[in-house]
Amino acid sequence: MAGANTAVEWLASVAPDPEACRWEWERNPQGIALLPAGRAWDVLILPAGLGYATLDVLTRFLDRPGPVLVDFGDARMGFFVPPGTASRWLGTGIRTAGAGTWIVVPYPGRSTGGVRWLVPPDGSGTLTDPSLLELAMHEAAAGLAREEDG
Repeated sequence: MAGANTAVEWLASVAPDPEACRWEWERNPQGIALLPAGRAWDVLILPAGLGYATLDVLTRFLDRPGPVLVDFGDARMGFFVPPGTASRWLGTGIRTAGAGTWIVVPYPGRSTGGVRWLVPPDGSGTLTDPSLLELAMHEAAAGLAREEDG
């Protein structure tokens, strides 16, 4: 539980009103809050097929990547990366959430009816290095292409 509390504090710290954010998490039956990207993290949003394959590659090289969200229908995955990454990202087919955008964030350690953590934040501020993420995406895309070619 200590890890979840630390993660809650880390996530809520970016909210305009951290106390209101914690209150929303506690009272919202879905267990979600809207948080601004671009302060402590940006989010790179991948289609789920590429996202799951990329996460598989990342976890072969890293003990623990940064936080990763998956959306309501398992259609997209969001990798938390350092702030500023979204404004510099050039890859096609990848959506970004950076300064000026908001993301739906579930309470760490609780299941919700929709968006959920695949890799929950641990409160330490660990984020995925965008260069490593890009390399993992390339390897994952190549593996997916090989599978399609049979």
